[in-house]
Amino acid sequence: MNSSEETLRFAFGKNWLQFAENLDESAVAAAEASLKSMLGLERLDGRRFLDVGSGSGLFSLAARRLGAQVHSFDYDEHSVECTKGVKQAFFPDDAQWTVQQGSVLDEKFLSGLGAFDIVYAWGVLHHTGDMWTAIYNAAGRVADGGRLFIALYNDQGWRSRVWRAVKRLYNALPPALRFLVLWPAFARIWGPTVIRDLLHGSPRRTWLAYGGPRGMSAWRDVVDWVGGYPFEVASPDAVLSFCRERRLVPLPTRDVGDGYGCNEFVLERR
Repeated sequence: MNSSEETLRFAFGKNWLQFAENLDESAVAAAEASLKSMLGLERLDGRRFLDVGSGSGLFSLAARRLGAQVHSFDYDEHSVECTKGVKQAFFPDDAQWTVQQGSVLDEKFLSGLGAFDIVYAWGVLHHTGDMWTAIYNAAGRVADGGRLFIALYNDQGWRSRVWRAVKRLYNALPPALRFLVLWPAFARIWGPTVIRDLLHGSPRRTWLAYGGPRGMSAWRDVVDWVGGYPFEVASPDAVLSFCRERRLVPLPTRDVGDGYGCNEFVLERR
């Protein structure tokens, strides 16, 4: 990514720091359930877990509570700070959980980490500015018999190109003017749901019930989506083909059809 594009990078870590202020047991339990469901494992005891782009640290925490030896890293210094704060709150001075700053595009950094039983990169690799290299590098940390769990934005064709332009504009604007992009995007994302709930007599029903395994609030999720730049996308077929060429066999997958969310993949090194 060139220097001008780098200046447009969204401050993911600042968003996560605000989210982490309200991290509670229900979010952690949901994260644990998500890992167990997709990986097909009830416990992670004895396994090395690499959290690529740890963000809030929520899933590093979930993996550690499930018994894994965890190594977390993120490119964003605020995300590193957030992950360290979560570690200190739940596993202070724990030698089985390491947190540091690093980039998935830095091959020298990655090679020094060794191999892992589980490499986890949910909603991260498409924000690096070089998604396919990021996938390749993350896959390279998977040990024989290990698993790669990634989530990547779905390729919607022209709609993805429109969203990329929206995200780029959002980050190019001064912070005081970003509402000019954020609020119309918010109306596009939430408007149909609010109208539907209004017709059922409860306009805030879905908003108040919002949640899930990522632990993000509805508002934080909108900001993260609109601001999320760099932004790349991939079809499920393209991802699976790329990974098969690297001895990664697909296990569970979840796709969003023609939606704008993330497709999830678990692949095993054989």
